[in-house]
Amino acid sequence: MISGKEIAEAKEVLHLPERASIAEIKASYRTLLKQWHPDKCGGDKAECNEMTQKITAAYKLIMLYCSQYKFPFTQKEIEQHVSDEEWWAERFGHDPLWGRH
Repeated sequence: MISGKEIAEAKEVLHLPERASIAEIKASYRTLLKQWHPDKCGGDKAECNEMTQKITAAYKLIMLYCSQYKFPFTQKEIEQHVSDEEWWAERFGHDPLWGRH
């Protein structure tokens, strides 16, 4: 079982915001690896190698957490994630004054 503390630490290592998509997680991981990879890092090779290992471990942990996450599919949850356009169209889409013509 993954603890909340482990997730918080991994989030910090990967410089992730409070909410991140899989694409954002992967992009952050790739960017940090390019920065810290021992072959490309301009600093101390041992430090670069250590950071590369931390970044890789954090990424694996976050991806494991994401693979075990149960996504909600209730109507209420889905409605919380609709765009502004969808929200307005659902409520006023057929209205002659405000709807689409």
